[in-house]
Amino acid sequence: MHELSIAMSIVELAEEYAHREGANHVREMELEVGELSGVVVEALDFAMEEAVTGTLCEGARWTIQIVPGEVQCRACGHRFHSRDLFAPCPQCGKAGVEVADGEQMRLRSIVVE
Repeated sequence: MHELSIAMSIVELAEEYAHREGANHVREMELEVGELSGVVVEALDFAMEEAVTGTLCEGARWTIQIVPGEVQCRACGHRFHSRDLFAPCPQCGKAGVEVADGEQMRLRSIVVE
């Protein structure tokens, strides 16, 4: 489960920030996960519960904002929402898209005390 390693990296980043700010506890974290990132949000949420144990993030609240996947057809340039990189373009029917948005996995904000 690569979501556990992602969760551990998130906690590590949050702790580094807390140390830099002279804080001794992370109270909140806001995560942003794209639909096309390959991250299973439910698995990440579960992994976060394990990753925060025994860290400055223990007891912290986290939210996960899902960023919709948006792709652009290589043939006609039409942009559309998709969770599937192999879906045909709804405008011209051709396959082949480039990701325009929704691949990110980001620690968007941290609140420390």
